[in-house]
Amino acid sequence: MKILGIGNAIVDVICKVDEKFISQNNLTKSTMKLVDEVEFKNLLSTLKIEETVSGGSVANSIVGLSQLGNKVGFIGKVSDDDLGNKYEEGLKKENVQYFYSKKKETMSTGTCLILITPDSERTMVTFLGTAGKINEKDIDKNAVKDSEISFLEGYLWDEGEPKKAFEKAINSSNKVAMSLSDLFCVERHKPHFLELVKNKLDITFANEQEIMSLIDVKKFDDVINFAKKINKLVVITRGDKGAIAINKTEVVECSAKKNLQIKDLTGAGDLFAGGFLHGLINNKSTRESLETGTEMSSKVIQIIGARLNRTNI
Repeated sequence: MKILGIGNAIVDVICKVDEKFISQNNLTKSTMKLVDEVEFKNLLSTLKIEETVSGGSVANSIVGLSQLGNKVGFIGKVSDDDLGNKYEEGLKKENVQYFYSKKKETMSTGTCLILITPDSERTMVTFLGTAGKINEKDIDKNAVKDSEISFLEGYLWDEGEPKKAFEKAINSSNKVAMSLSDLFCVERHKPHFLELVKNKLDITFANEQEIMSLIDVKKFDDVINFAKKINKLVVITRGDKGAIAINKTEVVECSAKKNLQIKDLTGAGDLFAGGFLHGLINNKSTRESLETGTEMSSKVIQIIGARLNRTNI
């Protein structure tokens, strides 16, 4: 297997809202907030659902990789309930091998409310449910060993059981990639993430805000110097400034696509990572990998939702 994704198995519920909804509910635009089931249901009760789709950051990347013709798998925890069944079906439909045997859990399958404002920005409110209860027993060591790269998400990292699951995956991997996921994730787990980026990961995906927060710098040149110093592959998306990859001493930039009909920025980073990894595992150059990532990202932001289908890939 080429790539095994390990992440939060989350069902996305997509809704359109106005700016007022974001401020009235004390949400910070373009970030992710964790809530309990009660708060989640309260928010949802006032909204009209546009679409419900299997999601989760790394799962979205893995689906993109499958659509590009790669043999891939995924580990993520769901409960044996209606949403859990839908989640598994969603992966199987996309030819993703699912290395997890679900059972009835005390908590239901995780859900993420994706709120799209008129400017196409997405703000997420997540009830992790059983996804956040992943533990080391849930990690199939053989599946990890059989894949060329394990791809993890920062969203999954948390003290206690999830951390043990993370460590088991990293220690069994041939090569490890991880996305920093979200600015709040970085700020909450800064010393741990810094340790991972410097010493445990082979490939790090981040956006400009996340990486600058992680290493506490104000100038982007300092990010490039940091990446060169740690001698790893660091891939950074910079919005309309494009994307950049620092691979040991090599620095490669790729400009953003212009004149796009942007509808929804959900999944932009996920599909970028999927496209980049596709290039990498198929022995493409760093530049070609960046270009594939940018291409995938620019396609997904022109539709509602975080996954392409095989006709618009």
